[in-house]
Amino acid sequence: MSVFFSVSEKMGSSVMSRVCSLLCVVGLMGFAQGQTEMTSAVSLAGNAFVTKSAEGSQDGMGRDGLQWQQADTQVSVYFHVDRPCELSLALQARSEGKSVIQAKVLSQSWQVSIESKDYAESALGKVSVKALGYVRVDLQGMSKAGAQYADVAEVIVRSSTPGLKLSYVKSDEGNMFYWGKRGPSVHLGYQMPADKTIRYAYSEITVPKGQDPIGSYFMANGFGEGYFGIQVKSPTERWILFSVWSPFHTDNPSEIPEEQKILTLAQGEGVRVGAFGGEGSGGQSICVFPWKAGTSYKFLTSVHPDGKGHTIYAAWFGEVGKKEWKLIARFQRPKTDKHLTGFHSFLENFDASRGYYVRSSLHANQWVCDVDGKWHELTQARFTGDATAGGEHRLDYAGGLVKDGFFMRNGGFFSDRVAINQVFTRKASPEKKPVIDFGNLP
Repeated sequence: MSVFFSVSEKMGSSVMSRVCSLLCVVGLMGFAQGQTEMTSAVSLAGNAFVTKSAEGSQDGMGRDGLQWQQADTQVSVYFHVDRPCELSLALQARSEGKSVIQAKVLSQSWQVSIESKDYAESALGKVSVKALGYVRVDLQGMSKAGAQYADVAEVIVRSSTPGLKLSYVKSDEGNMFYWGKRGPSVHLGYQMPADKTIRYAYSEITVPKGQDPIGSYFMANGFGEGYFGIQVKSPTERWILFSVWSPFHTDNPSEIPEEQKILTLAQGEGVRVGAFGGEGSGGQSICVFPWKAGTSYKFLTSVHPDGKGHTIYAAWFGEVGKKEWKLIARFQRPKTDKHLTGFHSFLENFDASRGYYVRSSLHANQWVCDVDGKWHELTQARFTGDATAGGEHRLDYAGGLVKDGFFMRNGGFFSDRVAINQVFTRKASPEKKPVIDFGNLP
């Protein structure tokens, strides 16, 4: 840095000395600031997906790193920037023979040769990001000497943009690579009347067309001891799922003592029942049913004590606008004496390989019915998220109000997120109060 100034001959030498010292310090600070650079290593293990592949391909992120053999395979890596920025990108990669990899970011494209048998950094280039949000780096193999394309471990991101913050899954602590790739789960907790004893909960869900990828669970009626909703299991199979946790806390259902197991009292036609584990354990009922995106469905849950130290849980399902109800199951939970509490809905993805797909759900017409048979409309919901959202490992989540109720959205790395931990109030619709003959339910 060059500084030009004139000094009066009458200026004292001591004053001049202090001015020069100050200018030197300012100059050095400016030089240091200009050289400050943020560096982040975005691991593919927690932030990458195979977003394109040939039919039958086995390519993907495995226990030993990236398995990558097919030229049709596209690997996409995601990270979030909190402002417009200038980025310099590189790959941390190795290869058993020369591999040529093409990388695309926004309108930029580069090809890089990977030849080192040990992990080494290979520069890509620079890119200008014009707005905050997610940045996607697409990698595709162009040529290879061996069976595999390069084993890419990380995308190295550098930037001198002041104050820039990158958000991504930074480590596998707490198995976060798995949870991060599943994406954030979001919830709506409904405000129930505090002075009423509640037996029934009613709500409706519509899944918009194109927002129902495999791995989605659209949960309508959650309660203190379980949940009830619809899932997408495969391209050809969809479920209605109703589950109740055992009072015995374990992830292994075989460890539950006989006297604390969930007892099946009844099950609907075509419904299979059994035990579940992995996220707590208990009783589960599954009905394979071809529910459709774009169609609105209704859910009814009953919770009440049986007077013998147990509680009975039941669930019914139907299509909005039709009178028919289908029984899913009735369960008995031992060592429990209560009515319905904790009415909520949630949206999650349970397939970690599909966390790059967006999904959404519309939740409408929430009501509860007390033990005296009086219905109460619920118009307030608190929007919350899981640890993946709360820890800012993933920022692709949203929720709030739509015309006829609430919505939730997650996955897909969209950028217009809605902050969690806020309350939304929908417009009341008393004309839509459920009309249900409880005595004639199947």
